[in-house]
Amino acid sequence: MNGYDSYEKQHMDEDAFGAKAGSIVSAFDAFPKAKPQYVTHTSGGGKWTVAMALLSAVLLWSELGRWWRGAEAHTFAVEKGVSRSMQINLDVVVRMRCADLHVNVQDAAGDRILAATMLQRDPTAWHQWVDGAGIHRLGRDKQGRLLTGEGFQAAAGHEEGFGEEHIHDIVALGRKRARWGKTPRVRGEPDSCRIFGSLDLNKVQGDFHITARGHGYMEFGEHLDHSAFNFSHIISELSFGAFYPSLVNPLDSTVNTASSNFYKFQYFMSVVPTVYKHGSNPLFTNQYAVTESSAAISERTIPGIFFKYDIEPILLNVEETRDGLLVFLIKIINIISGALVAGHWGFTMTDWLKEVLGRRRRQGTTEGMLGKKPGYEE
Repeated sequence: MNGYDSYEKQHMDEDAFGAKAGSIVSAFDAFPKAKPQYVTHTSGGGKWTVAMALLSAVLLWSELGRWWRGAEAHTFAVEKGVSRSMQINLDVVVRMRCADLHVNVQDAAGDRILAATMLQRDPTAWHQWVDGAGIHRLGRDKQGRLLTGEGFQAAAGHEEGFGEEHIHDIVALGRKRARWGKTPRVRGEPDSCRIFGSLDLNKVQGDFHITARGHGYMEFGEHLDHSAFNFSHIISELSFGAFYPSLVNPLDSTVNTASSNFYKFQYFMSVVPTVYKHGSNPLFTNQYAVTESSAAISERTIPGIFFKYDIEPILLNVEETRDGLLVFLIKIINIISGALVAGHWGFTMTDWLKEVLGRRRRQGTTEGMLGKKPGYEE
């Protein structure tokens, strides 16, 4: 016993685990380390460390992306702003000569606005704007799928979404200077008319329509021959409020063709005033929902393109908020701490499970007190 006591005092002294006097760094170490001979290295611990590092990296990247995108809040309220006028922006190509078209507005107040005198009309050629491969129905692509701006996945086949742009992108693009694109130089004989520009209307329900010369109103002058009717059209821009070319509207890039001379296109729009807020720079505009009705009509009905709009008495606020830097750092610390705790518990449980299974295996084989010598059978 005395020999064992002297060996224990010599080789298992508690001072061997403490900091050495010659090392300044270890003297300030709040967590003294054990000697290497008392530490057991396992492959399981390394695997769990790598797994937790990868998981932490994925969670950190996801949290960074969520913080950068921010959170969008959509709220509705009664519109308190009172205004008598509203701007409409139009850029449409009709497959008829400019001299054969009449553009007018008739609103619920009884006012008739000769929009043709306030908009610019340029002769152009239809083939310079669209070909057979680009023709599609309203709001649908060449395969007939709904156009939502989200992008389609081959396997998913979903048909809904709000697009990938965020509020800060919309507000930033809205600050750019708005300019109408130039009409391309006509190649060949002009057979179409581009009508574009902005005009102020009464902020009431109305009907903006494009009809043929001598049709639609009791006017003096020669009526256009019915064989010249062709109300096939391309809508490049149709928006309400200030002109922001970067904002995508439901009728943008819409192509509709008339299968007969007497054809009537009707677009029914519900206009909702909208405010995009990001920081201290709000963007005031309007959104609208639209439905289409088009069909061949008899010669007793007026053919043309009719945009019927109604102003909703509500205001949509779309606001983007983002957590502060301190809150973001706290979330990052929580993610790392949670990953470390989960890794520790996972490693402890797997190590305990290995020990239990190994103990059961050893209990299943009896070797005696002195063990079993290899090469001999019982």
